[in-house]
Amino acid sequence: MNAIEIKGLCKSFKDFSIDNLDLTVPRGCVVGLVGENGAGKSTTIKLILNLLRKDSGTVSVLGRDSADGLEQVKEDIGVVFDECCFPSDLNAMAMGRIFRAAYKNWDSQVYSDFLGKFDLPEKKKIGKFSRGMKMKLSIAAAMSHHAKLLVLDEATSGLDPVVRDDIIDIIGEFASDEEHSVLISSHIVSDLEKVCDYIAFMHKGRLMLFEEKDRMYEHYVVIHCTEKELADIRPEAVIGKKVGTFGVEAIILKDAVPKGIQPYPVDIEKLFVFMVKENT
Repeated sequence: MNAIEIKGLCKSFKDFSIDNLDLTVPRGCVVGLVGENGAGKSTTIKLILNLLRKDSGTVSVLGRDSADGLEQVKEDIGVVFDECCFPSDLNAMAMGRIFRAAYKNWDSQVYSDFLGKFDLPEKKKIGKFSRGMKMKLSIAAAMSHHAKLLVLDEATSGLDPVVRDDIIDIIGEFASDEEHSVLISSHIVSDLEKVCDYIAFMHKGRLMLFEEKDRMYEHYVVIHCTEKELADIRPEAVIGKKVGTFGVEAIILKDAVPKGIQPYPVDIEKLFVFMVKENT
């Protein structure tokens, strides 16, 4: 059973749409949803969690239809949005009491351990927390009721590199258990590159690429060549290119590298940027 399974998902707005999206989060894996601001990442997550009503398609979460079955699996889902939604006049201790009443599987000891690990004060009002502290508190809450699936929407956005690295480490520890699955969206590709098993590229509401991260390194390479040399490569093998004064930098399929041209390893951020520019 996949943790999340999306087929033919569509949602139209006045000036934007999610277009026939197919996406899977395999059980026991971390899937990174990558895209520039406005690509549709947050909309997709809201559709998964049934916070928006889809126009068509199917979404299942932990084996349940998201339209009517999420209530039955809510104990197994931890959610972190890009903005902390906890009341600013409450403190971490008060939030713990609220969550203890809300979740049957709430583990006060795990929550307390996270507060200590994140160096979060129990009695300080949340409104006086920094953005990083609020995000850590959100993650502590999401991971303190023994969830099987963690969904994070831009959880590392706007945080300093040290805090981002702490959060990525926590996600990696959570995902080390094969019973746990993670969907994390971000436009900071380097964060996802550290922790994800699969990468999904979104652009203007469409899924451009969904592939196992390690296979991306195997399938794609960077080359530097002339425009004439690039023209000799079969078009479908060229993922994206950048033409400059001194030639062309291109990302192509590894098996299409011409003789005499040196290929270089690709990084995921460059792959995404080149794909977006090629499709803009």
